[in-house]
Amino acid sequence: MTETSEEIEESSKTNPTDRKDVSEEALALVRDADVIDMHIDTYTPMRLFGYDPKRRHGKGVLGGRLFGHLDLPRIEESGLKGAMWSITTNPFRFAAKRWRQLESNIADLRRFVAESDALAIVSNLSEYRKVRASGRHAVMLAVQGGNALDMGVPERRLPDPALMRVTLMHLTGSAIGGSSSPFGMARHLTEHGMGLIQMLDEARVFVDLAHSHPDSFWEAYVIHDRTLPLLVTHTGVRGVKGHWRNLDDAQLRAVAETGGVVGIMFHAGFLRRRKGPKDARMITEHIRHAVKVAGEDHVGIGSDYDGFIVPPSDMRSGTSYAIIADELLKVGMSEKVVRKILGQNFLRALGEMRGKARTAKRRNKAQPSNKEPSNKEDDGS
Repeated sequence: MTETSEEIEESSKTNPTDRKDVSEEALALVRDADVIDMHIDTYTPMRLFGYDPKRRHGKGVLGGRLFGHLDLPRIEESGLKGAMWSITTNPFRFAAKRWRQLESNIADLRRFVAESDALAIVSNLSEYRKVRASGRHAVMLAVQGGNALDMGVPERRLPDPALMRVTLMHLTGSAIGGSSSPFGMARHLTEHGMGLIQMLDEARVFVDLAHSHPDSFWEAYVIHDRTLPLLVTHTGVRGVKGHWRNLDDAQLRAVAETGGVVGIMFHAGFLRRRKGPKDARMITEHIRHAVKVAGEDHVGIGSDYDGFIVPPSDMRSGTSYAIIADELLKVGMSEKVVRKILGQNFLRALGEMRGKARTAKRRNKAQPSNKEPSNKEDDGS
């Protein structure tokens, strides 16, 4: 029997994912939960290609590869209550040009948000709660590539008071430190990078160590005020797949010791182990390992949607957060823990970063971790 267009439309509202076997429990959970994506790159195709997130998109000629994962209709349908909207830095510009371009990009993103009744920029937990209650999606301003702020470090100046997060490194080394990318030559955090971290700590802006070379990671960990939560917003874990882009167990524990959160990303190339699952379960393998090592309070989601990634075939639309919830529930994870991973852990960290003073108990707990080599061999991919 052929479905009518009305039936198809209604089905997309109740189960907007690419898989029809997602449980009603998981669908109801993401509709109700604080689903927060710690890293989306939707502004990048907007800026580079004129991608319009205000209208619904299909998977396009690339079949959901690279970008085109999110738009406002799918954000609403997916249950995504908030996300860090990342502005990525072009490292090949001079410092002054990078700063001016960042200011221009923030202004452009602010205009886009202001023109939509479905979006609002938030800078702290109370603002998020208000926006959440209004039914709008919370946009959190983030920068990927801290060298965009090089001109602001000497004067302790930020490009926008609502800036919530800075990812220190991206795919190249910089005046800040070394990237985990094999294409970068630098390894160590610089004095300038230390100054940036201190500036961000003073301003209560999250320091994000995704993309950082292990040497820069540990040097940043030492200089960072460990009474404040660190983030690694989008990564995989070496305990599942050995890869230069992923964190080892010692790094997971270090982030947890600060009260921070590690977001697991969706790019299959960084996640899929040899003979491992080809679908969303490759993501949940990494989530489960991170929970085992760092604890249930320190793991989240950082998809990297629209960031030129290739997700598993059943995760190539931004409506797929319910699939992650469903797979975690299937392996016996409790609804309480799944809610934490979907967003409560990040919101707790946000409250600690930009809320009441952290407790002495947390400060005493935040002691340096010993670096531990990963036992997992890099599989060369």
